[in-house]
Amino acid sequence: MKLTRTLRYAAALLLGGPAAYAQAPSVWNNKQCAVVLTYDDAIDVDLDNVVPALDSARLRGTFYLIGSSPAVAHRLGEWRQAARHGHELGNHALMHPCDGSLPGRGFVTPDNDLSKYTVSRAVSEIRANNTLLNAIDGKTARTFAYPCGDRQIGGVNFYEQLRQDFVAARGIMPGLQTAAQVDLDNIDCYLINAQSGEYLVDLVKQARQSHTLLVFLFHGVGGGHGLNVSLPAHRQLLRYLQANQKDIWVAPMVEVAEKIKAARLPAAN
Repeated sequence: MKLTRTLRYAAALLLGGPAAYAQAPSVWNNKQCAVVLTYDDAIDVDLDNVVPALDSARLRGTFYLIGSSPAVAHRLGEWRQAARHGHELGNHALMHPCDGSLPGRGFVTPDNDLSKYTVSRAVSEIRANNTLLNAIDGKTARTFAYPCGDRQIGGVNFYEQLRQDFVAARGIMPGLQTAAQVDLDNIDCYLINAQSGEYLVDLVKQARQSHTLLVFLFHGVGGGHGLNVSLPAHRQLLRYLQANQKDIWVAPMVEVAEKIKAARLPAAN
């Protein structure tokens, strides 16, 4: 997969010439890099800890909501307010089905085992979640995040039927990507679990140096999930991003993906 992306990038440079490379940072709003803060699973700490922290730093993130999560049903008004503040409410499926046939998937219940789904069921549930999200925020443009990073049912990539429903989809594989390298069907990200604030900031510094897209994948922030980052580490990252906004474009996934799509339009004509 990495080789494919590298070849795609090389082809883009050949087609566009040196000017295409020189103009690449313009995709990041004429800044050195783009950073997307994503938070999965619709848990209470998103609203208790994360949204207030982002709002205080005047930063915006993407929250991938599971439609069946109690934190959605019980706190609709707060999610609506988060959307009004500019945060994206992304789609993380209605039931968060994962492939239970894979190693280490003992946590997958029979009802939510993606390997037992049909493609039509997966697509229908994801579209139902879009309807729910639209009822909350009134928006039609949003991105999707694969539950557990699983993309296939019986060897079929189910997202192929959903491309017209979303601007892009986020995966779970780590990597820094130029705009030309980004696969909008499976955007790379760094899953964060117990790393230090220094580690988080260092990733941003690497993105600045390489003029690339950096996507963070958080679950718990200060608790609330088995995959967690401490409040001080998260706060250290936000402070660094806030202090360097003149050089770093921090935006929800949907806005970054739309910018990448727009930059590719001339090459398609």
